[in-house]
Amino acid sequence: MMKPSLSLSSITLAGLLLAVSGSVAAQATTPAVIFDMGGKFDKSFNEAAYRGVEQWKKDTGGKYLEFEISNETQRVQAIRRMAERGASPIISVGFAQASALNQVAKDFPKTKFVIIDEKVNQPNVQSVLFKEQEGSFLVGALAALTSKTGKVGFVGGMDIPLIRKFECGYEQGAKAANAKVEVFKNMTGTTASAWNDPTRGGELAKAQFAKGVDVVFAAAGGTGVGVYQAAKDAGKFAIGVDSNQNHLQPGTMLSSMVKRVDVAVYNVLKEWKPGVNVLGLKEGGVEYAIDQNNAKLIAPAIKTKVDALKADIIAGKIKVADYMADNACKN
Repeated sequence: MMKPSLSLSSITLAGLLLAVSGSVAAQATTPAVIFDMGGKFDKSFNEAAYRGVEQWKKDTGGKYLEFEISNETQRVQAIRRMAERGASPIISVGFAQASALNQVAKDFPKTKFVIIDEKVNQPNVQSVLFKEQEGSFLVGALAALTSKTGKVGFVGGMDIPLIRKFECGYEQGAKAANAKVEVFKNMTGTTASAWNDPTRGGELAKAQFAKGVDVVFAAAGGTGVGVYQAAKDAGKFAIGVDSNQNHLQPGTMLSSMVKRVDVAVYNVLKEWKPGVNVLGLKEGGVEYAIDQNNAKLIAPAIKTKVDALKADIIAGKIKVADYMADNACKN
């Protein structure tokens, strides 16, 4: 457990504002992590960041400040108060914090900031991005090769270009493995609540299963929990995202498209560098997860084919289209 004076996740933003009155100098070298909507135990993106900072704490004995955004209006104030308190680096977890960070970073030029999953062009900001399309390509191929019906599904969270990037990579991989595969796609919503709506996620998955889908990939934050439950109930396969979610529904989880947000957070805490850092398959930033929970679900011949595709992507023989490059899925 973290000491109450340093752990801010359980207090309100008003409490965070009051905490600023403490000694700035005493906190000068203390990093801070600001988790976004869904919270640090979302079993997905935020939780991966949490594991990274906790590993850093374990390895170094260091302490850190933290805050969980529960309302979109809190972002600017939360980042600003951390900066006023003297925290550095301040890690904003998630693309949704980019605008807020861009505002605050200008006012604190000597403070080090980090944004995960988006680019902020400020000299005191390190931006960490991932080639989600490459990892999604692999699980798309895995889905198509495993499917008995030739129909696979995708359930996204908030309908934004980043999630379309997952969707596009998944579809490319599925069609690379089986040119005749049908890919059914749905987004949960257009607001931030789309990240934490497992009921709606389950409904979308069930609708896809009714059309013949037997493998579904969820890139939807906490909403994915509902997708995985629906897959378990229907006797279908699901694919997790961001964190290794294979353990959530053993026997149902075919794999997870892992984004090593934990490694990214750990690395920036060990060594902060301004500019943009992009992590793909080659850099170990994305991967498809195999462990004791799903190893028996993936036939050796299928694993061999997916690993061959992975090698070709790393070697540059396969170029996976990035939806965000053109706001279109050009495959």
